[in-house]
Amino acid sequence: GSATTPGFAMAAAQVFERNQEATVYVGNLDPKVDEELLWELMVQSGPVHSVSLPKDKITSAHQGYGFVEFKSEEDADYCIKILNMIKLFGKPIRVNKSSQDKRTQEVGANLFIGNLDPEVDEKLLYDTFSSFGVILFAKIMRDPDNGESRGFGFVSFDSFEASDNALAAMNGQFLCNRPIHLSYAYKKETKGERHGSAAERLIAANRPAEFQTDSARPAVVPTGPPPLSAGGSSAMPSMSMINDMGAPPMMMGPPPTDMMPSGPPPMDMDMMKGGKGGMPPMMGGMPPPPDFGKGFGKG
Repeated sequence: GSATTPGFAMAAAQVFERNQEATVYVGNLDPKVDEELLWELMVQSGPVHSVSLPKDKITSAHQGYGFVEFKSEEDADYCIKILNMIKLFGKPIRVNKSSQDKRTQEVGANLFIGNLDPEVDEKLLYDTFSSFGVILFAKIMRDPDNGESRGFGFVSFDSFEASDNALAAMNGQFLCNRPIHLSYAYKKETKGERHGSAAERLIAANRPAEFQTDSARPAVVPTGPPPLSAGGSSAMPSMSMINDMGAPPMMMGPPPTDMMPSGPPPMDMDMMKGGKGGMPPMMGGMPPPPDFGKGFGKG
């Protein structure tokens, strides 16, 4: 095995020397794609420093993904914007920052997109929704035999803030002359439970920083006591939303103690006069946030 050691060391050194911030990961590559073709495609977005397609040691075929290092980080960012989800040999390729690949993990901000026109492909779906935030994947479900769209797909964001905004803005909007339907996707291996529950949002808000992308850093659910000003909307989902989204029953009882203000809640002057609030938001089911109420309970 000593003969392979220098080669292995050299490969490891190459990876170590690569500028990760200027490197993109390219996935879902067809077996017919080679380094030369990938170079030709990637150079459209900026000067390429190197292309690497890891190969199977026995068959010498590449394993469906590769890394492309650009000469500058700006070119890598531009490449992600224009080349992600374009088709090579009929397969939409996935392009994202290689440094991000290990630390992004799904938080559950997954939307189901229904009533899609057959003309809508992965690239159009990605471009339509990317203005709302960082997309982890955009997928159209296709017939395995002929590759035709089955009329629905999924978009997963890196934060609930992005998916909430997309749901509020895009449900019922026309895409290729058809009104599209959006809702939180059903979780796998559960009986009709949807993503977007209060528990899932709480976990997402308290994730360690190294697992969060830059856009997901502001916490979606506040961990301290919610603001108690009368009529002030809080970032927590309303109780009616929680019921619609199938949160576990434990969330229905009194909130966790670290979220409760200690001692009696400070009474706002408006509340004392019997004005808008009556009870502090945490006690009486919070007022729903101003824009989101519409989209949530729809199946």
